[in-house]
Amino acid sequence: MKNRLPENVSEKIPFWRDIRVLRVLFQVIFLIGVVLLAGILYTNMLRGLRGLGLTLNLDFLNDEAGFGISEGIAYDPSDTYLKAFWVGVVNTVKVSIIGIACATILGLVVGIARLSSNWLVRNIAAIYIECFRNIPLLLQILFWYTTVILQLPSVRTSFTFFGSVFINQRGIYLPSPQPTSGMKIWLGCLAGGLIVAAILYLVRLRKLQQLEQPGFPAKWALPAFLLVALLGWFLTPGKPFTLELPALRGFNFGGGIHLSPEFSALLIGLVMYTGAFIAEVVRSGIQSVVRGQWEAARAIGLNEFQTLRLIVLPQAFRVIAPPLTSQYLNLTKNSSLAVAIGFPDLFNIGNTMMNQTGQSIPIFAMIMMSYLCISLTTSAYMNWYNRRINRIG
Repeated sequence: MKNRLPENVSEKIPFWRDIRVLRVLFQVIFLIGVVLLAGILYTNMLRGLRGLGLTLNLDFLNDEAGFGISEGIAYDPSDTYLKAFWVGVVNTVKVSIIGIACATILGLVVGIARLSSNWLVRNIAAIYIECFRNIPLLLQILFWYTTVILQLPSVRTSFTFFGSVFINQRGIYLPSPQPTSGMKIWLGCLAGGLIVAAILYLVRLRKLQQLEQPGFPAKWALPAFLLVALLGWFLTPGKPFTLELPALRGFNFGGGIHLSPEFSALLIGLVMYTGAFIAEVVRSGIQSVVRGQWEAARAIGLNEFQTLRLIVLPQAFRVIAPPLTSQYLNLTKNSSLAVAIGFPDLFNIGNTMMNQTGQSIPIFAMIMMSYLCISLTTSAYMNWYNRRINRIG
């Protein structure tokens, strides 16, 4: 016979021995400890600030900044510290977006070239990757700034390209589009082209999913958008915009778009450095596609470019997207090295504000929160894109 517990013995486990209760209890105790520790540190910080005659508040943001900023959105030294800080945020976002776009294109081209059957192309790509990936980014930025850009010709002996692009030691000068009265009509055509392109994209995407075939969903959408945009250009009375060319006025160029030496050096350094890492990500993503996919594509008559565009890259992007997110975040955070060459980014302007106001703690918190918001936005978009391409596949 089986042994039975006495009827007066309860089979229920006491709560102090229940592992489920203990897990929750220990987590609650840990959180209470963290809150208490944070409270102690915060109290000590306030006590230290009072001893120095400082207060922890953001009232200083409404005071006059009193310092100039070399470039960015409209700003005057008589504006507030908050406006100055916003200029730094905009400059950081600007260099990050342009840098991400350029580094992605560069990394994609070099990553594909790294797998080229041409010996020269393959080894040039390998040398670029190994050189720029293994040299500290700060040294690269200083190299582009002091050794390359500041050694360019003077304004009057600038390098000239197509009579509209000028490069000298004061930066890069590009043509600037200036809207005309026909711009609104052309923008309406562009909006219509986007709608047509979106409809064609969804139709082809659904067709590919139904047939379970690989392909390029924007095969019809992109030409349709370009066709509508081109028709809108010719149907618009006059030109939608004109180009304002840089012109030498006195001792410097005026008009057009001006990229300062600091911005140019920072952008080149970030793009060349991050592009090397992205190239390796692209290379590994392409190599993750099984060799049989290449052989099957050749068997149905696709050439190498068609195989790469229609078969390999759509599958490789599923592997490329997650590590690509890390490279985008690294580029954004590495832009803070702009302080070494004087570009007025978020950290550089925040550092100036700290020196003038003495409010290092709230300004540091603002800087960290700004970088956090930019990074979380980038991560959210890349996570959405990653889920989308995996769902399509």
